[in-house]
Amino acid sequence: MKDLNILIIGGGIGGMTAAIALRRDGHRVTVIEKDPEWAVYGVGIIQQGNVLRAMKELDLLDDYMDAAVGFDFVAIHAPDGTQVAKVPSPRLVENYPANVGIGRPALHEVLGNRTKQSGAEVRLGVTAEEIDDDNEGVTVRFSDGEEARYDIVIGADGVYSDTRKKIMPDAEKPEYTGQAVWRYNLPRPADLDALHVYNGPTGVGLVPISSELMYMYVTTPEPGNPWYDKKGMARLMQDKLANTAQPIREVAAAITDDDGVVYRPLEAMMLEGAWSKGRVVLLGDAVHATTPHLGQGAGMAIEDSIVLAQELTGADTPEQAFAAYRERRFERCKYIVESSLAICHGQLGKGPAVDNHTATAEMFKVTAEPI
Repeated sequence: MKDLNILIIGGGIGGMTAAIALRRDGHRVTVIEKDPEWAVYGVGIIQQGNVLRAMKELDLLDDYMDAAVGFDFVAIHAPDGTQVAKVPSPRLVENYPANVGIGRPALHEVLGNRTKQSGAEVRLGVTAEEIDDDNEGVTVRFSDGEEARYDIVIGADGVYSDTRKKIMPDAEKPEYTGQAVWRYNLPRPADLDALHVYNGPTGVGLVPISSELMYMYVTTPEPGNPWYDKKGMARLMQDKLANTAQPIREVAAAITDDDGVVYRPLEAMMLEGAWSKGRVVLLGDAVHATTPHLGQGAGMAIEDSIVLAQELTGADTPEQAFAAYRERRFERCKYIVESSLAICHGQLGKGPAVDNHTATAEMFKVTAEPI
């Protein structure tokens, strides 16, 4: 199909990469984002070789790498801090590193700039109030009172996707895992040369994201999904690290800014049935929300975007494109959701403990396969 008029609901990582891929193929694209500031929280993100490969596909790799820190292995530590494994990562793009750490604002800027440069229309502070699919096209009524018609609508609006609720009200819903993640930016030690993972009931990772900064992520059991007031969050995050390895406790002493703590309960979901209805299709966390234990949530959304664009451009009908897209993506995304959740459950005692060394090496092997 050529010259489609496409609406993307959601201006996050998946929505922006979808816009870039679809504009490259000559389609007309509008992106709506409910946040009028189009902002993102300020901590980091880990991305592996499959994302670098995707960035090369989107002609974004050099801009992306200018904003990132590359590394070629993951170091695994026992709860007492002893390094027990060094997992090499496959380089999927020649002359580039295997993995990167990157600040979310830096990634957002790279993708946002290219989205606008691509010619996509970006509308902020707007939501889709009504989606009327009549099989010939989709009429969308927006929160600002405007109305427009599209050939295709893509829901890239995250784990709590309103698009999913509108088109599939009975579909699976995100389920709380019993665990949460805490994130915080800190000065980067001179010897932090890769992602360093510390195992235990409280899981910790240290990730370089610039020459001066790293970010720490901490996974903790949070029975009952408690709510925490922002005031006192820094001290509370420090307290959560009281029984971790000595190097982690030393780093934790610098967690002092309540506003710098990003706390998120972890939820997971896999849409087992169709990923589309009529001319409306979903991608990213809207269909396969994963916990962060394998660092592949954003990677799966980026890959979704590329595959969906390829199938839309190559198919004769939206239905053919959507079926082929799901066929190519389902098993890979399900593997990530289930394998990541298994690590989470092992940490919580809800399932057998998972060896991080083995799980990480397997993930690298799977994600190295073509999409």
